[in-house]
This record gives sequence, C-alpha cells and structure tokens, in this order.
Amino acid sequence: MKNFKDRVAVITGGASGFGREFANIGARLGMKLVLADVQQDALDKARSELEAQGAQVLAMRCDVRHAAEVQALADATMQRFGAVHLVFNNAGVGSGGLIWENTQADWEWVLGVNLWGVIHGVRIFTQLMLECAKTDPEYEGHIVNTASMAGLLNAPTMGVYNVSKHAVVSLSETLYQDLDLVEAPIGASVLCPYFVPTGISQSQRNRPGDVAASEPTASQRAAQAMSDKAVSSGKVSAVDVAEMTFKAIRDKQFYIYSHPGALGNVQERMEAIITQTNPGDPYKAAPHIRDILRTKLKAG
Repeated sequence: MKNFKDRVAVITGGASGFGREFANIGARLGMKLVLADVQQDALDKARSELEAQGAQVLAMRCDVRHAAEVQALADATMQRFGAVHLVFNNAGVGSGGLIWENTQADWEWVLGVNLWGVIHGVRIFTQLMLECAKTDPEYEGHIVNTASMAGLLNAPTMGVYNVSKHAVVSLSETLYQDLDLVEAPIGASVLCPYFVPTGISQSQRNRPGDVAASEPTASQRAAQAMSDKAVSSGKVSAVDVAEMTFKAIRDKQFYIYSHPGALGNVQERMEAIITQTNPGDPYKAAPHIRDILRTKLKAG
C-alpha cells in the first residue's frame, strides 16, 4: 500500500499507545480515521485532538471481544466513509502470573481482547475490504495485527498473554497466505513489539465487570511489578513503532519488530524445537530478572 491520502484507516485501541500514534501518522498523511476504544474519555480526547489537526474522524466506543460491536464499527465506517483501506487490529490487554493461577475470567478477558478482537476484525473487515476492491480497480489495502515478541517467545509468568499473542501470529501468517492465494490487493503484517512504554501494563484500568479480577496472587503481583518496570524503562517509543509500521505497510513487509536484537532468543527457541532440546532459559542474557522473580515469589 503506497497511497494513504483520503484512504480510510480503522484503528482498534485507537485512543492510546500504538493506536493513538497510528492515528497521528494517518492524520498527517491525510487519511480518514475510525478510532475504536473502550475508554470513552481517552477516545473523546483523541477525536478532538485529531479533528483539530484537520482530520476527519469517526470515534466509537467498541469492546472488540464482542462480534456485534465490531460489526457495528464496520457498518458505521461504511456509512460515514464508504470504504475501508487500512485496518489496525490493535486493541490489547495484559495479565500475568503463574499460568495455573490465572482464573477463567483472566483467560476470557485476555483472549477476548487480544485474540477474539483480532479474529472479529479479520473476519469482518477482510470481507468488507474485498468487496471494496471489487468496485475500485485501483484499490489497495492492508491489515496490521498487533501481536508481540511474546507471540514468538514464552517467558514465565506471562502465560495467558503468551498464548493470546502466539495465536495472533499464527492467525496473521495464515491471513497473509490466504490473501496471497486469492491474489487479493490487500497486504498483511504482524507487529511484534517488545517492551515499549504504552499503557498496556496498566490495562486493568479498563477491565470490564463481567470478567472482574480476583485478589492477585503473589506471582501476579510479581509479574505486574516486573511488567511495569520493563515497559516504563523501554527506550523505543510508541511513536518509533508507529513509524516502523507505516514503513512496513509501504514496503509490503510482513514481520515488524521494534527490537530486532531480541530475535536471537527466537532463533534459539526455533533451534530447540528442531533439535528436540528442552526449552532454554529466556533470561539467559539477563539472569537477574529470573532471580528477582524468584525472590518476589518466595517473599509472597
């Protein structure tokens, strides 16, 4: 996808973090923007700021766990702008702790947003984009699914999140292959950021009542503390990641990494799989992190 001016971009999780920065770039490029988020005050603020920049904006509260709400987002987009060209299935949340201590509500919330949100986005918007392409011989589109380096690695006390993001990587690779199979004028990418300062480590602030959290265990408190520290100390910004992502869209690049240096860990994991070696230590290069986790767990 090369031309962005006057094209329509749909961004879930669009009121903060990566989504907000995608919107900023889209506005700068002259795109029409559709922002979806569950946090109404942040959504209203984003819409006002982007409209002040001259962008045309449709902002909708949307819980991507629910197919009906994603469908309503698609319907409103078509009613307002008449087409969809760029989709960021970006909404995401995090939850940690020892994997056997995660409650059913934890699983339902994280998989609901991180995985089912992408499933609904792909299922609904890809078909809509294919229909748009039928009426426009010059149509070009692109879908970006936000996964994580946790979709390629499996650090301890991140089990629910790891599972959700591994599934998004698989879904995205399959989407890429299926679009290629039918020779669709639509590209696909998967974004795999590492630790970047965004609001994801504080995503509990938007956790709905139907999947309310239980009293956190020692491992969940430890995982939260480690996540807060890792995310807040990240040197690559959400702005940097958004710029990388738009470049990848232009270049038809599928895998997008914020921290290519972390791929050494991915390579070691792949080699262990091929050689039937037991999983290696994800903290081999930073053993102090495992030591801190163990200390916190023992302290309760």
